[in-house]
Amino acid sequence: MATAPASEVLSAKLSEGPGRAGSILFGVLLAVGVYYAASHLVSDLSAVHSPSVRPFLFLGGALLIALGFEFVNGFHDTANAVATVIYTHSLDPHIAVAWSGICNFIGVVFSSGAVAFSIVSLLPVELILQVGSAAGFAMVFALLVAAILWNLGTWSFGLPASSSHTLVGSIIGVGIANQLMETRTETSGVDWAQAANIGKSLLISPLLGFAVAALLLLLAKAMIRNVSLYRAPEGTEPPPFWIRTLLILTCTAVSFAHGSNDGQKGMGLIMLILIGIVPTAYALNRAIPASATQDFVAVSRQAAQVIDPFVNHVEVVADPRDDVAEFLRTREFTKDTPLAIRQLINDIGNELDIYEDLAKVPADRVRNFRNDMYLVSESLRLMKRQDDLHLSDQNWEILDNYKEHIDAATKFIPQWVKVAVALALGLGTMVGWKRIVVTVGEKIGREHLSYAQGAAAEITAASTIAAADYFGLPVSTTHVLSSGIAGTMTANRSGLQLDTVRNIALAWILTLPASIVLAAFLFWAFRSMS
Repeated sequence: MATAPASEVLSAKLSEGPGRAGSILFGVLLAVGVYYAASHLVSDLSAVHSPSVRPFLFLGGALLIALGFEFVNGFHDTANAVATVIYTHSLDPHIAVAWSGICNFIGVVFSSGAVAFSIVSLLPVELILQVGSAAGFAMVFALLVAAILWNLGTWSFGLPASSSHTLVGSIIGVGIANQLMETRTETSGVDWAQAANIGKSLLISPLLGFAVAALLLLLAKAMIRNVSLYRAPEGTEPPPFWIRTLLILTCTAVSFAHGSNDGQKGMGLIMLILIGIVPTAYALNRAIPASATQDFVAVSRQAAQVIDPFVNHVEVVADPRDDVAEFLRTREFTKDTPLAIRQLINDIGNELDIYEDLAKVPADRVRNFRNDMYLVSESLRLMKRQDDLHLSDQNWEILDNYKEHIDAATKFIPQWVKVAVALALGLGTMVGWKRIVVTVGEKIGREHLSYAQGAAAEITAASTIAAADYFGLPVSTTHVLSSGIAGTMTANRSGLQLDTVRNIALAWILTLPASIVLAAFLFWAFRSMS
């Protein structure tokens, strides 16, 4: 009997399911994860007293939309990680996808949360402070729905566009729309400095991916003279053991790194939803022990003393919150700003000294108490950009230490949220991966991926994403890996399919403006309906 061509065998494998045993195993893991997340959510909400079930129904719907974003992120972005092991026959597709889903899950669970809050810091200050209002919910829903719609659109065409770009564009769109609707004279709806930092990481990372992956491949060709490593696989036999092991390890690393970075983007928005609907349970980190209160009070006094030399002779300001919020909106450090910051620091420290424990902050004070902490934390972050503040390194250490205490009380992510996001991301990985995998594996280069190209691209992607995660910056797994593969194709002189490259580039270019316009329109529509 004639042997089926390798392309037909691979196509058949791409259509295979996980099998009965795999489906049962995944179903059990999913059930355990859902039970864990749901039981902890119910436990947290048991202390919340509401005369109506409406807030809880609203919370359930909001969480489903937020987890839907991570689900789409999973099958849209994570598919990039498995393309190399599938097209080099290192793993069967259903095994690769299942393994990638598990690694994504682990990456999310062990993530730091830094990326989540760097995304949140892009949002307009007034909307974060009023996250429980109609405007706050309009913001969150506009962001999520816009990101989901654009990701689904690009996925339907098999284009590996960036979920990170989509979310950042949506945030900018909401900020601009809020600015216009509030009729402010400046574009203070967006923290453009923070957006520029994130924009740089999103812009530089694919260029870095292209160059580093190409250099790695050229280095490998100079050091390893095995010609078969640099040609597209012939037949369906797996590669030599050592290169197969390397490819599986790099797929593991990319999947883990994707979970630890991309998985955080939805976490910050989920925390905003929880804070807005049930602030009593989630506005403050009640897991911080009461024994830490006196330490917090002590560092509050130290921070106030550092601010003292910059305070003018005015004893009080009418409302320190308004002055600090105005500083965050305009970035203008006026003569009253230090006094307002110091007053908020003293108020926070004195109140916590009275309450003796974050868990004892009265329900009617929780939201304002958290907002005060948020204002102080963000103002300290912006103070570092002020050229006319001449603080010693020792004083900055005091302020940084105080900020760490505040952030520990307000910028936290419960473990059940991580598990829920991990489940959504992992489930998405296992559902809609094929379209993007085929584009990455077959349509970027004129030839299928070689063993060395897959390894070089994934080593570059895993390293870049891990570095970005360490610095709390979001990057696009899609951009880094796709550009890395393009770099290896160029270095290997395999040639590029210009139609595919042009379509991918067009999707990348359109993602920001399209998501900005879509999110701005949705924000206006949701605000008009409220």
